[in-house]
Amino acid sequence: METKADIALIGLAVMGQNLILNMNDHGFTVVAYNRTVEKVDHFLANEAKGTKIQGAHSIAEMVSKLKKPRRVMMLVKAGKAVDEFIEQIIPHLEAGDIIIDGGNSLFEDTIRRAKYVEGKGLLYIGTGVSGGEEGARRGPSIMPGGSPAAWPHVKDIFQSISAKAEGGAPCCDWVGEGGAGHYVKMTHNGIEYGDMQLICEAYNIMKNGLGMGAPEMHEVFKEWNTGELDSYLIEISRDILGFKDTDGSPLVDKILDTAGQKGTGKWTVMSSQDLGIPITLIAEAVYSRCVSALKDERVKAAKKLKGPRAALTSVAANAAKNITGT
Repeated sequence: METKADIALIGLAVMGQNLILNMNDHGFTVVAYNRTVEKVDHFLANEAKGTKIQGAHSIAEMVSKLKKPRRVMMLVKAGKAVDEFIEQIIPHLEAGDIIIDGGNSLFEDTIRRAKYVEGKGLLYIGTGVSGGEEGARRGPSIMPGGSPAAWPHVKDIFQSISAKAEGGAPCCDWVGEGGAGHYVKMTHNGIEYGDMQLICEAYNIMKNGLGMGAPEMHEVFKEWNTGELDSYLIEISRDILGFKDTDGSPLVDKILDTAGQKGTGKWTVMSSQDLGIPITLIAEAVYSRCVSALKDERVKAAKKLKGPRAALTSVAANAAKNITGT
């Protein structure tokens, strides 16, 4: 007879798979489920082979394999899919069981869902999970919020699998009630939009203002990453600027200058406007992404609206070079 599992996770995209493997590494037994059940069998036969990870081919089977209180975590696309899974899960749960949404849901949806699920006698957590695929596998930052009574039942799992700060402190703690967890994740993503916009503008100054090539910029970012600017975003910017294509030329020069977005930056700006709190950097970063996505329109407009070519004067160039260390 199989050991009862500690938690179930729905959604076997890369993030879901990596989070399950992370939980397994830390001694937790996980039940994996996916709407397309063939993915469950493939995962068990490949990435999860040789582990304690269990599979399920239905919601009922998944729930039957869990310890009480049952903990069911979803890592599915934000929006309709979350509501649909909640409706499918609820009939199989009992009072005190816990539903967890680990996707990038809008905090207002999480507030609504928490009230709805609590009204059924169950507990609800909406949590941000930050760090991408690598973070999910090796240690993400986790931002749980929702029903306070649920926290003691997931604390050990979440804090064990999370990244660790200096001194071993887990990058995970209870944020607050309602949609607090997803609000923090939304704001985190908005700040990241601003960080990326600053990096883009520094790149633009170096490339178009100073006429620096990718190898020179790589050295600048390499130096920055050893000082106060040391961060994941500076690190990956350094790496891409130093990466060469098969023909030996910088790959970054061949990447299409467009960027998409999943909505969290936009939600951050909308919330700031509702609160009357200006976050101009994040707002401009969102608008810059919108403009970047309009590639065809930008190309057509550039033919008619050429404008002056940006160039730094010798004085400004020297000042900028001092800043960049070149």
